[in-house]
Amino acid sequence: MSKNNYTLIPINEALGADVEDDVVAINRSAAVVKGGRRFSFSALTVVGNRNGLVGIGYGKGREVPMAIEKAVKDARKRIMRVVREGTTIPHAVDGSFCSSTVRLIPAAPGTGIIAGKAVRKVLERAGITDILTKVYGSTNALNVVKATMVALDMLRSREDTVKLRGVELE
Repeated sequence: MSKNNYTLIPINEALGADVEDDVVAINRSAAVVKGGRRFSFSALTVVGNRNGLVGIGYGKGREVPMAIEKAVKDARKRIMRVVREGTTIPHAVDGSFCSSTVRLIPAAPGTGIIAGKAVRKVLERAGITDILTKVYGSTNALNVVKATMVALDMLRSREDTVKLRGVELE
């Protein structure tokens, strides 16, 4: 486990893939100084290859493009592999971060991504196309995205579960 509560993969393995980035949220904050207000911006981005790799990043800067650039760079450092089963996830899972909780539920093919804006962008970049989701508690974009990443990291394939339990499937 890393300090972000989810498992990261080595950057050289992830950069071999063709990753795309997407901005989830941009926030503006102001510091009141002698001459007026000084604005700064923060950006939350998601990167992924739509085939099982996804990462999130957060960056701050005096200009919006600078904040987005820093966030994408940060996201490329935090890429993780997502366990998928076809176009959905292997089992239902809940992930929490601060006061946000995200529930991910597998869905039948053709269902689509039933999710809010922040969760949808993470799942699209991860390559999951059929899933049901629900967010409980705070809907702050940063906390929701981090809770989604925690939930995706909790996913286990059938093979992993068999190894952990030490049993054989028929």
